[in-house]
Amino acid sequence: MGKNKLSKFDDMAEYPHVFQYPFERLQAEGFPLKGHWREHFFKNTNPIVLELGCGKGEYTVGLGRLFPDKNFIGIDVKGARMWSGAKESLEAGMTNVAFLRTHIELIEFFFAPGEVSEIWLTFPDPQMKKLNKRLTSTRFMKLYRRILAPDGIIHLKTDSYFMYTYTTEMVKANRYPVLCDTADLYHSPEADDILSIKTYYEQQWLERGINIKYIRFVCEEREELIEPDIEIELDAYRSFNRSKRSALASTK
Repeated sequence: MGKNKLSKFDDMAEYPHVFQYPFERLQAEGFPLKGHWREHFFKNTNPIVLELGCGKGEYTVGLGRLFPDKNFIGIDVKGARMWSGAKESLEAGMTNVAFLRTHIELIEFFFAPGEVSEIWLTFPDPQMKKLNKRLTSTRFMKLYRRILAPDGIIHLKTDSYFMYTYTTEMVKANRYPVLCDTADLYHSPEADDILSIKTYYEQQWLERGINIKYIRFVCEEREELIEPDIEIELDAYRSFNRSKRSALASTK
């Protein structure tokens, strides 16, 4: 591990709003803020919003500034990237922002049923060949449902035609109420201040002429979830190692 990464980890170890819990400790002790984030950490009764796979935390911090009456928690397993948002929010004195370093699959260890109001998925890897790792698959919908409030909302913002199409079909198959849906966000009336927060990856895709897609839906309780039975055209650019994705002339 490089010295720069080590220094960032050392920094975050001292940040009061960054939480890093090894799995062994979770199993042995549990997480003390589970079910008590508002009471013991945020010191308010405001809704809790998660950004899963938050990267540098642009949305976590940006939304925190726009909505002081909500609490925002950025979650990612890569602490070196998270450091940027953690440092920015600390220096700005933001009391409604926190960061959690863990695998998304483990979020049920950190949040009680109904404790979360909204979940943002900002430019997740579309995982075109690995359904069980796709963050809008029914596997993850079941996980989100366990921590979301009954009317809990999920936002997906993506450059990926594959991810967008899969998600819209998954939503349709499970009859989730759709609140907003656009395949070309910045040429639609939906591009408000909230959706115009741009992540590091989003800037790259926009510079390459790739349209940004967005869907917002209510993740209601379902007795059974149905995976969509549809063949979807694969993205014409690589879905892994994002820094090496090739430029596109296509605006899918």
